Amino acid sequence: MPPSVTLSALSRAELEALLVELFGEIASLKVIVAELREENARLKGLKGRPHIKPSGMEKGTAPPKPQKQEKRPVRGKVSPRVKVEEKVIGIEVPPGAVFKGHEPFLVQDLVISATATRYLRERWITPDGRTILAPLPQGTAGHFGPELRRFVLVQYHQGQSTMPRLLALLRSLGISISKRQLVRLLNVEP
Repeated sequence: MPPSVTLSALSRAELEALLVELFGEIASLKVIVAELREENARLKGLKGRPHIKPSGMEKGTAPPKPQKQEKRPVRGKVSPRVKVEEKVIGIEVPPGAVFKGHEPFLVQDLVISATATRYLRERWITPDGRTILAPLPQGTAGHFGPELRRFVLVQYHQGQSTMPRLLALLRSLGISISKRQLVRLLNVEP
């Protein structure tokens, strides 16, 4: 609208149209000011307006989601992943007592122990002068067994144990190993 027109010269319908147009412009400017204030607060590092979810008392405008009837697995008894060894524990009973069976009580434990095996490999000499030597069991490479190799790799990589700590742990378990041998276990694949 040109500024030269006076408001008194306008008819009532024109004034109402002008008023509606100005109200729309004011509403859009309020939205822009609110967005700029939020951005200004964000750039200053201040907390923005909280996002409050609608209460559950009012019905939402979105259609309700269909209810799924999912069966959750029922937690059963604890079943260990290893073979369970059974031991019967006896007790002295007074004469005339009646035996009513056993009451199970499961205890899980971890046993870490070092073993050493000396393989006496047969060695034969054939009539033509060749030497035949019995092979080592499958999985044996070098002077350290596969379980020890696995333990060292798990402790170093997954357990994030340092070399000095791992060396001290192995020696405290009774393994005779040097630092160089431990480095070879970690670096060289069998």
